[in-house]
This record gives sequence, C-alpha cells and structure tokens, in this order.
Amino acid sequence: MRTLISSGSPYEPKVGISRAVRVGSIIAVSGTAPLLDGKTVGIGDPAAQARRCLDIIKEALERAGSSLDQVVRTRTLLTRIEDWQAVAAVHGEYFGAIRPANTIMQVTRFIDPDWLIEFEADAVVE
Repeated sequence: MRTLISSGSPYEPKVGISRAVRVGSIIAVSGTAPLLDGKTVGIGDPAAQARRCLDIIKEALERAGSSLDQVVRTRTLLTRIEDWQAVAAVHGEYFGAIRPANTIMQVTRFIDPDWLIEFEADAVVE
C-alpha cells in the first residue's frame, strides 16, 4: 500500500510531489525547505531554517505513522557550506541519540534564493 503525505506546501501540487511517501515499512521524505504558511522562515539564519525543516519532517513522519526515532538516513543540502556547523548542531539536537547516516553537501541554490538549507530523510518503521 502506498500512502502519500502532504504538508500543504504550495510546491507539492505544482511539482507533483508529496512531502513524504510511505510504502510498507519505508518512508521517504522529500527535500524539505524552511516554509511556514508558504513563506520562508529564518531568512539569513541557517540554524532557524534547519529547525523549521526538521519540524516539518517530524510532522510528516508522524502523519505517516512513524517518528524521528525511526529515521535511518538524512541528507543536508546547503547553499553555503560554511553554515555546516550551525546546521549540524541543530541536526544533533533532533538526532543526537538516533544517529542516522547523514551526508552534508553544498548545492548551487534552491527554488527560492532565501533558502539556505533543505533536508531529506528516510525512515524504516520497525
């Protein structure tokens, strides 16, 4: 069974994506930008943007019947690699005890130039 989870992002219907998709015990969460009510949160503040992204991911996982505890992989995409330590500290607040596999990488830019970060996450429901 395939379950689609929406976060209400204005990009979901435009692009044809879901915030998360659950198939069986696997949940894949799309690249998650720092949005609230369609507006960018924490402009210029990578830590604030990271918190918003991870809160969106947490909510999507919960709606899919999972939690952050079941995340096995995250991906951190940054437009400014020098922000990695501030963003990694926030990642540690959410995942310090869970310790999923992670990759941190720099990208050229996102759809909105005010976004400094996006996260992706994969979970396996035990």
